[in-house]
Amino acid sequence: MNPPAWLGNGWLDWPHILTLGQGLLITLLLSVAVIFTGTIAGVLLGIARHQSRSRILALPHHLIRNIPLLVQVLFWYFAVGSLLPEEWMLWLNSPHVLWQAGDIFLGLPSFEFIAAWVALSLYAMAFIAEDIRSGMNAVGQGQWNAGRALGLRPLDVLRWVIWPQAIKTAWPPLLGQWLNTIKNTSLTMAIGVMELSYRSRQIDAQTLLTFQSFAVASVFYVLLIVLVQRTLAGPVAKPVRRWV
Repeated sequence: MNPPAWLGNGWLDWPHILTLGQGLLITLLLSVAVIFTGTIAGVLLGIARHQSRSRILALPHHLIRNIPLLVQVLFWYFAVGSLLPEEWMLWLNSPHVLWQAGDIFLGLPSFEFIAAWVALSLYAMAFIAEDIRSGMNAVGQGQWNAGRALGLRPLDVLRWVIWPQAIKTAWPPLLGQWLNTIKNTSLTMAIGVMELSYRSRQIDAQTLLTFQSFAVASVFYVLLIVLVQRTLAGPVAKPVRRWV
């Protein structure tokens, strides 16, 4: 089928679709890594902030949340990279294959990927910590007193009484942060991470099929976001209702 005249040079070829698929895979891997580390760090920081009024614990909230994410990505790649010894940078920028079978191989992540991982994880941590702290603040003080009255240790009160109620409240904003993380990975194209946005720009430069490349990438983003949202919005939240 011939494309309409306004599309210009035509449709994307199948190899270009596969290239975008490879970018989608990198986006997915980076998102999973960031969500995993950012959530663990955010939960720990949120609990710590709820239990303590220390201003030091509030520093990540005020510092990280008030610096544009793109600046943080560039900071960890260029600024931190410039402080590392030259030997380290040479090693980090060299390919390290752990396993290979034909054209398929498994290797260590590149320095670009690591810098993006750290920057996005810290950014997600700052927001997730506040979501967790808000969820815990929504649980009344009477719940703590009731747990202690039953003879539970403070850690057991937190685990069995406070946490199930707090996570139920924090779940919607927490899911929103995870979805934002997936979209925020597009900023890592600025440091050369070959995720979906980077691949789209690459195909655009090679073929001049600007609309087609970014339209397909947009569809991939929408499908990924909808899939994650539909998967986590309902089934994962159901056990929380049974705990309360």
